[in-house]
Amino acid sequence: MRLCLLFCIVLLMAPTCSSQIAGHFDPKGVRGCPVGPPGPQGLTGFPGLRGPPGLRGPPGPLVMCGRDPFVSIGRDVDTLKKSINKLTQVINFDFVRRVGQKYFVSNKERGSFSRAAEFCSQRGLELALPQNEDENSSLTEVFGDDPKTVWINFNNKKAEGEVDMETRPQIFTKWGEGQPDQSVQESGCTTLSENSIWQVTGDCFLNAYIICQL
Repeated sequence: MRLCLLFCIVLLMAPTCSSQIAGHFDPKGVRGCPVGPPGPQGLTGFPGLRGPPGLRGPPGPLVMCGRDPFVSIGRDVDTLKKSINKLTQVINFDFVRRVGQKYFVSNKERGSFSRAAEFCSQRGLELALPQNEDENSSLTEVFGDDPKTVWINFNNKKAEGEVDMETRPQIFTKWGEGQPDQSVQESGCTTLSENSIWQVTGDCFLNAYIICQL
């Protein structure tokens, strides 16, 4: 009877009783295989739809008919410098006429042929020598009082005391009737009259207008 009662008490004990035996842990499992290598590349797919147009890019380098643009710009700068240099010279004169790329300048002074040549040379200029009809007629605009004559840079022989002139082929002339006068041509000097006619004179000390060109 007592043995039966003891057995019943043991069965009725709470699970948290300190007399309960703890269970055991299972061991850690084996680690799985590492990540495998990548597979082969798949087949190329079909091209997609065309996208919208992109933004416009910056302009490319300047090209001028196969020439180096910097060379062309350099030439333009040189031309501009020459033009500015000419303008700084002509503003100092009372009379200025431009025909094409040439300027005719004068202070409306008069003197001999040698004085005219010297006046222009001292200023780094040349005595006027028209090369076409427009240049020829523009020289007459300097005239004021008589005498209405201008020295032009056309003499066949350097007279004593004159400034030596540059030798160049003359492509334009406008001689008057019976000119050039052969009797004085070798030692004479050339003037231009109010009607734009050229005439050789033996009087190189004539008081004619002085016009330079640049």
